[in-house]
Amino acid sequence: MSNIKSKSGLQSKNFEKTVDNKRTGLFMLINKNGCEIAITNYGARVASLVVPDKNENLIDVVTGHSNIDDYIRSEEPYFGAICGRTCNRIANGQFTLNNKKYQLATNDGAHCLHGGIKGFNAVVWDVISKQNNKIELQYLSVDGEEGYPGNLTINVTYILTEDNTLEINYNATTDKATIINLTNHSYFNLSGEGDPYIGDHILILKASNYIPTDQDAIPYGKPEPVKNTPMDFTTANAIGKRINDDFEQLRFGNGYDHTFIIDKKVENEYVHFGSCQSPKTGIKMDMFTSQPGVQIYTGNGMCGNLVGKNNHRYPHRSAVCFETQHFPNSINNPNYPTTELHPGDTFKSKTSYKFSAVE
Repeated sequence: MSNIKSKSGLQSKNFEKTVDNKRTGLFMLINKNGCEIAITNYGARVASLVVPDKNENLIDVVTGHSNIDDYIRSEEPYFGAICGRTCNRIANGQFTLNNKKYQLATNDGAHCLHGGIKGFNAVVWDVISKQNNKIELQYLSVDGEEGYPGNLTINVTYILTEDNTLEINYNATTDKATIINLTNHSYFNLSGEGDPYIGDHILILKASNYIPTDQDAIPYGKPEPVKNTPMDFTTANAIGKRINDDFEQLRFGNGYDHTFIIDKKVENEYVHFGSCQSPKTGIKMDMFTSQPGVQIYTGNGMCGNLVGKNNHRYPHRSAVCFETQHFPNSINNPNYPTTELHPGDTFKSKTSYKFSAVE
């Protein structure tokens, strides 16, 4: 197989490996503007995302690794990946569905995080189709995997549009009642991967409420208004401006690691929910989703130990995640939008990140 080099410097030969008896690879999506997205089917993840800055320089705006082995052993196993069967946390790894109690694998203390010990981020997806600007991947999560019921078939499609938008479409069906909550866990730095801090990024969120959590990041239950707190991004603010405030929720998360409830008039409505911009590059990312919430994580656990792309190290808060999703621990809170999926029904979701550059 010929070696292809991405605009971000990734080489396809470094992503070719047999994992769990399936072949991994690297696949490039391109558009007429010079944008490029590199996808690997290990974890169905975004490995690089190259967009133009205000000077028309091409900048890779997601953190990650330069080869498949580093992804497999990474301290940050969710870089760019699809997380599931349920992203975020399920308290004590337990839930009841149709009067039957299920115990999931626990990998975050007593809790289940991002699907369990071997979530969707750590499996090899099948490439169903590939075009210049589009790739469709599929994974069959078998009944009992990580403790979840039902054979669940998931299709994820990445599209790079001509207006510099990364569009992610999710589709899933099951043969037995189960739960599902899927997200993409890209770590963004709009100043370029390798830039040491995202605190200067300007964030606007159309979210009047957020979900407070305990010290284990499990929701108390009731949403709280963001007004008059450091959680308020309804008007433009630098991410780092209040991140170290003496505020219990920020202490618990060592920064932002919370679900914000997107302001919507209609459930499942696909809406523009916010924007983030780097003052250094001028790169602006407008964000859209059909999901009810977005988990904002400011890389609080990043420590600079691992070596990423271009031999860059990624220190504390050198990236920010915007994980569109249902709420954490939804299955155990009947007041939250349901994450149940039943035979005959189809889970559908859409999230997009649109890139532009302004002075």
